[in-house]
Amino acid sequence: MSNEAVPRRQMKAPRPVEVVNPAAAKTNGPNTVKVTPPPSAAPPSHPTTLPAPSSGRMALSKVVSGRLAKPMRLLVYGLEGVGKSTFAASASSPIFLGAEDGTSELDVRRFPQPTCFADGMEAIVELTTQPHDYQTLVLDTLDWFEPLVWQQVCIAMAKPGRPPLRSIEEPGYGKGYVEAGGYWRQLTAALERLRVARRMDVILLAHSWIKSFKNPSGEDYDRFEMKLHKGAAGMWREWCDAVLFADHDVTTYEDDRKRVKGIGSGARVLRTTHNAAYDAKNRYDLPPSLPLDWETFAEAALAHRPDDPERLRRRIEQLLEQVADDAKLVTRVRNSVESAADNASELERIWNKLAARISTTPIDDEEAPQ
Repeated sequence: MSNEAVPRRQMKAPRPVEVVNPAAAKTNGPNTVKVTPPPSAAPPSHPTTLPAPSSGRMALSKVVSGRLAKPMRLLVYGLEGVGKSTFAASASSPIFLGAEDGTSELDVRRFPQPTCFADGMEAIVELTTQPHDYQTLVLDTLDWFEPLVWQQVCIAMAKPGRPPLRSIEEPGYGKGYVEAGGYWRQLTAALERLRVARRMDVILLAHSWIKSFKNPSGEDYDRFEMKLHKGAAGMWREWCDAVLFADHDVTTYEDDRKRVKGIGSGARVLRTTHNAAYDAKNRYDLPPSLPLDWETFAEAALAHRPDDPERLRRRIEQLLEQVADDAKLVTRVRNSVESAADNASELERIWNKLAARISTTPIDDEEAPQ
């Protein structure tokens, strides 16, 4: 091996590294490398004291208990022609907002057919702000209203100065459907304002289709679902107090060749509880099925709903007229009514207790009718 010294490779001096705030991104020369610092792992600091309450809305004195009487949020879906619109037309003083022409043969009050999302919102605002005697809004149907939502999305997501998108799927990655969810939420917010301001029931109608269900605990199977995009369908299921499946009553039998056949009785029914074959739910303790008839449904629902608070207060006052001589009892009952506020369950309990006391109060012999 040669003893000559091997010349060392000449190395360039390392460039200085400057860690800078990305917000102050300026070039400090060719020999400077800017490195964005990683986010700090330390948790953000939070105030150790809670802010003083700004209002008394959430005070403990405002806590109520029991069931509350509120207008219904009802969704009925099923096959075309099963009788959904006829069912809703029998509700209390209905007015229809129809994106489809499905009520032309029914003698009902209806808005003009909306041609865009804004038309539907305008109709709801009109009902909320203007005087009228309607008690139920029927939206007929959600799946015909959905294209109006998509139309609005295509307009809103178009670039400035460009025509609307051709399809809600044009943005890709489901972005159009996410945007549609915002417009559906605008619609639910408008319906909530209507319920609160005018105490109107809301009935939503929709068609059904058969979709494959991915069963995580067994074999996949087909079932009836609302004919909506799955995101919108899930939102409406959550918002409504009852989701009912309108169906034809069908029984099955096995023939001599072991083939299963169905026989329709002609009856039309409402399915009220969840089943593998369809989505359904209710908060009214309804039986699993009911005839597709508004009077029958309303009777079953009202049997498990508290009465209107104002009506209960009038009924209590009528009973108090019978015990007007007992000033202490009258004062105690009225104090209880005031404390109950609009808690219908508590008002009903007060009425029942007072009615029971009056019915069991003995009558003096001198005052007994001859």
